[in-house]
Amino acid sequence: MTRHILSKCHLRTLAACATSNVLVAFDFDGTLAPLAAHPDRVRMRAATRRLLVAVAQRYPCVVISGRSRADLLRMIKGVPVWHVAGNHGLEPWDTQPRYARRVKMWLRTLERSLAGFSGVTVEDKRYSVTVHYRHAADTRRAVTAIRRALATLRGARILKGTRAFSIVPRSAPHKGVALERCCRLLSCTTAMFVGDDDTDEDVFAAMSPDNFLGIRVGHSRRTRARYALPNQLAVDTLLRTLLRFRPLAKEYSKRLF
Repeated sequence: MTRHILSKCHLRTLAACATSNVLVAFDFDGTLAPLAAHPDRVRMRAATRRLLVAVAQRYPCVVISGRSRADLLRMIKGVPVWHVAGNHGLEPWDTQPRYARRVKMWLRTLERSLAGFSGVTVEDKRYSVTVHYRHAADTRRAVTAIRRALATLRGARILKGTRAFSIVPRSAPHKGVALERCCRLLSCTTAMFVGDDDTDEDVFAAMSPDNFLGIRVGHSRRTRARYALPNQLAVDTLLRTLLRFRPLAKEYSKRLF
């Protein structure tokens, strides 16, 4: 059972993590920014942006998202995070041409198979694909058709998101691998990751609980995260709490790109 990380009885755990040699990591959609009717309309609230800037001046921070890295960099422009990983952790270190070629084949198959379904869109992220069905006229019928199409894709790993399916190369690194790599390169001995859906479970499952604090945004009975926040708005409260534990800004000389 997940526990509310901001409840009084668990603040000591959060404080211990925040005052350690910690890397603070976030998903983007549904975590740093509220979900929107269309992915292009997702934006951080102004208050969240201000808080994240302040947190990134006190902690080494990274963002690891299913979005393409270029898209993500545009979304967090001006926020001094140490590193940005896109395509579920594949970008920028594992952008192999074979992955892009495979994704291109998947796109042709999915666009052909799902062309007749109103409200279903296929998003090309070069190294992965996301099929959105938030606006499907008949959700059950659309999901059945999407699952049928996904079953035909060779070498694919399917990640269930919020009214979407993400498809990544089966052999590609995932978000947990990206976080572990960032910890090694930045010499951080502890990590905290905040994420909101099933695409973040790779992180919660991969990291050792001895030096990791996993926080799931929203309710989920199946999460591997030990702690939770009740909703996306509570991310701002978490950021404020992290600022309280490190009130002074610090100049960092090391950055990853």
